[in-house]
Amino acid sequence: MNATNIAGAVPPRAIIAIPAHDEADWLPACLAALAAQRPGRGAAFDPADLLVLVLANNCTDATAQRARAMAPDLPFSLLVKECRLRPAQANAGGARRAAMEAAAALAAPATILLSTDADARPQPGWLAANLRAIAAGADAVAGAIALDPAEAALLPAGLRRRERLEARYAARLDALAGRLDPVPHDPWPSHGTHSGASIGLRLAAYRAIGGMPAVPFGEDRALFAALARHDARIRHSSAARVIVSCRLEGRASGGMAETMRRRLADPADPLDARLEATIPALIRLRCRRALRRLWNSMLRPGEVRRLALAIGLAPGTLREIATAPSFGLAWEVLQAASPMLRRRPMTPASLPGEITRIEALLRMFSPPPVSPPPAAAAAGPADIALLAAGA
Repeated sequence: MNATNIAGAVPPRAIIAIPAHDEADWLPACLAALAAQRPGRGAAFDPADLLVLVLANNCTDATAQRARAMAPDLPFSLLVKECRLRPAQANAGGARRAAMEAAAALAAPATILLSTDADARPQPGWLAANLRAIAAGADAVAGAIALDPAEAALLPAGLRRRERLEARYAARLDALAGRLDPVPHDPWPSHGTHSGASIGLRLAAYRAIGGMPAVPFGEDRALFAALARHDARIRHSSAARVIVSCRLEGRASGGMAETMRRRLADPADPLDARLEATIPALIRLRCRRALRRLWNSMLRPGEVRRLALAIGLAPGTLREIATAPSFGLAWEVLQAASPMLRRRPMTPASLPGEITRIEALLRMFSPPPVSPPPAAAAAGPADIALLAAGA
């Protein structure tokens, strides 16, 4: 089905926005992967209710033509829009924002907006996992990503080893969070990845934060940070899984390819920005849990004083921060205000020791309750690639 003109049509139940810049060689595999989506348990959908919107921006190749040639054989409606973004917007963030805004303009209040990358391959249960999480009450879904195994095998051995260690450590940090500060709407197993290759959210949540943040890169992390600031219920789903390219010649400034080239040039290049050493991570999680209790008026005065002293703030300052209109905003302000909560970059050389340390720490805590995952989540969060934009 080719949605060359959908004016007056019934708004689709879900719209997948795909920004594409010179992706003629990669986009067909992405569209084929979307055509192979399976309904999944508890998330039945009709492909007729799905619209895939490809925004071919600033292309010099046949991206738009190749997509349109596939349209008659696809089980969903396909809308291909071509545009020229101004230089200030002709970047990963600007292209994603333009694609999401184009999708939102076609949406009804109940429509679910999704996004992936033109060179990504959503796995068969990806769409169902997003729909299932939103049907269960999530406002937004952050999916898991894994490197294309064939491409990853071609990377230098040192880079592959670093990524394995980084993914292992990230999974342990996620497990620690599940033990020390569990979130009811984001039960274990979950993960900490925010990637443009797997975004899903309600239209209302998208509108509530003013749409896609206008940043040149790192728009995926900026989006989920804005959602957290508004206390949106974010589900980090390991079942919403996408295979991503790890080619070294990428199209987007600040993206994965640039990150890998930087790491190849400098093996001591710091780790992904969200990772920190075990003890600071432990302190951060305990502070987040305590602030959550304070924001909910569940912390006694003596506990407030002890928390303020521990993080280097006056009790009055801490109480004022806790009056923020949302917990997410209060937590963001607290991390910026406290010298104890400033993030310090980790180096690759520290990974083996920190893995040993955090695994010993995890053995001291009871494991978090496990919500029964669907079959698609069997690989678990340890396989998640951390070479995300902004790393």
